Amino acid sequence: MSKQVLIVEDEYIVAKDLQRILEQAGYIVNGIASSVIEAEEDLREHKPDLVLLDIRLEGELTGIDFARKLKSENIAFIYLSANSNQPILDEAKKTEPYGFLVKPFRKKDLLIALDIAWYRHNHSFESKLRQEVILQQKLTEITNEATDPDQKLLKVAGVIQSHIPFDLIASGCRPLNTAQFNDKGYLRIGYNEYQLIGKKELLTITGLKENDFSSIVESSYTDRAIIYNEGVTNEKPGITSLLRILFVTFNLRSYLVFPVTLRNGMCFHYFFYSRQRDIYTQHHIDLLIRLKTYLTAVTERMLFEEAASARVTGRPVLAAQNNNEVARHTVFKSIIGNHHLLLTALDLVTQVAPYNTSVLILGESGTGKEKVAQAIHDLSPRKNGAFVKVNCAAIPSTLIESELFGHEKGAFTGAIEKRKGRFEQADGGTIFLDEIGELPLGMQVKLLRVLQEKEIEYVGGNAPKKVNIRIVAATNRNLEKEVAEGKFRLDLYYRLNVFPVTLPPLRERRSDIEALTLFFANRFCKEFNKPFTGVADAMMKQLIAYDWPGNIRELENIVEQSVILNDGQSKLELKRGLTVSLPEAAEKVNITTLQDVKNVQRETERGYIISVLKKANGRIRGANGAAEILQIKPSTLESKMTKLNIKRTDFMDMT
Repeated sequence: MSKQVLIVEDEYIVAKDLQRILEQAGYIVNGIASSVIEAEEDLREHKPDLVLLDIRLEGELTGIDFARKLKSENIAFIYLSANSNQPILDEAKKTEPYGFLVKPFRKKDLLIALDIAWYRHNHSFESKLRQEVILQQKLTEITNEATDPDQKLLKVAGVIQSHIPFDLIASGCRPLNTAQFNDKGYLRIGYNEYQLIGKKELLTITGLKENDFSSIVESSYTDRAIIYNEGVTNEKPGITSLLRILFVTFNLRSYLVFPVTLRNGMCFHYFFYSRQRDIYTQHHIDLLIRLKTYLTAVTERMLFEEAASARVTGRPVLAAQNNNEVARHTVFKSIIGNHHLLLTALDLVTQVAPYNTSVLILGESGTGKEKVAQAIHDLSPRKNGAFVKVNCAAIPSTLIESELFGHEKGAFTGAIEKRKGRFEQADGGTIFLDEIGELPLGMQVKLLRVLQEKEIEYVGGNAPKKVNIRIVAATNRNLEKEVAEGKFRLDLYYRLNVFPVTLPPLRERRSDIEALTLFFANRFCKEFNKPFTGVADAMMKQLIAYDWPGNIRELENIVEQSVILNDGQSKLELKRGLTVSLPEAAEKVNITTLQDVKNVQRETERGYIISVLKKANGRIRGANGAAEILQIKPSTLESKMTKLNIKRTDFMDMT
């Protein structure tokens, strides 16, 4: 069946030329619009399969404005533009187009872009449908489980995290007043780890007194979903004082609120908060609308059924896990850190891992792309198959075809026997193509055929061979720039880029540097049979202040060198003569912002421990002591108290 295309282009000659090319290729052009208003009219009359969309159009609205509507209605679109400057590209990329053509373009490029857009759209849509069905099933299971309300909310948080990202999820009835306030939330403190935040915990963390809290809890009610992405100000509607408290306390930048009306008429709100700006879109609201029946059911069980198990206290907890969640947690144990940018990337990994979708891992050298590729394989149905790694930059161009696809005996000088290539070795499993941006253009064409046809051909062979593989690729290059410069094929880029996962550089997740340093230090001390006595404060400050152009790999090397040069009796220090030296200016870098971010989690834990110590009347050990309540060893609690600078005067009335 011929696919229908809407052309949105204000240059008449260009539009008619596009129509001619498309109709000759077998497409049906069901409309030409020169403005967003005309395009919206066409959209109401005929829903197209694809839209070719110029960015600059007649009228006040741009193609980017119309793209947001197309995205909300799940219609694939390709941008056309004579202006490819970076600000426009950045704004256009936020709408997640299925392709981008810069005028003037060749007829061949246009038709290839349309084929790729249709492939990506179908592949993405089918994957999302499967994921939603699984999510619906999980919410139903949670509803029917005999667990208390806090555990139900915790489990809802765990299953919805990869679909709607958040650093804090909260829920409660609306409208409210101080007496009715019973909101519960979970602050994300690690992969699949959450800290319960209720009224008591919020008062403890913020230092507010009951009377102060009463004055900031304002009545708030809405019968519609709201997205807010700019932080909190007095001028914006829908932002209450309570929200301002949450934003400041937990360093939040955006939120989404979604109301659920129960059968008794009560309105129950779900709040999703993130430390990233512009994270929430209409897509998230649309998903919640489709899940509304399931959320209503689980909410009613949370509110109206008796708890069947003991209520969760405010200590850090691990989300209740099924076998798949246990597997995820195990796979990610080798990936150190809990910065929200890293956790967002891991959420995407868990989302895409079960499918055969191609994945493109983006990030600077040394950010851990190979570990993430391995995790995708280990979490997939292909985990028992081979995981074959190929460094495209390390293979000479004269040998790369043979290395990837194999060769017949006598195919070239030195080919004394038939040999399988890496793709055939990965049959039934996953092939990881690292540094994909280094592939020669000729090999890019052959790789595109593998992606399209799922078959390879030996060098010197004359018969294609089917292979059942999943391709995970990675690059530290800006492939969009490479495409613009003619160094990387546009069709291959969009075929690989079905599901991108971006890993943050270490300088953007500085709060993880301490944990990474301690991990590497412990590992190397064991490897070299040396005692580990800690890291000197001066060294840690320098490590945190440094910008890490080599990322985690560079940090690992520096820690290894420090362990080698350490005498085994003193704390690790940075020594002169390191192959990678840290600049003296690093000590002068102001790390106040970093400390503010780190203190969010530190103060959350500190505040909770103090509240437990108060509840235990200052007793640490024994029955009903704070250690027993927290379910940790007394020595561990004492160590935490020292680390968090908790003094007796913090939890005991000394008057």
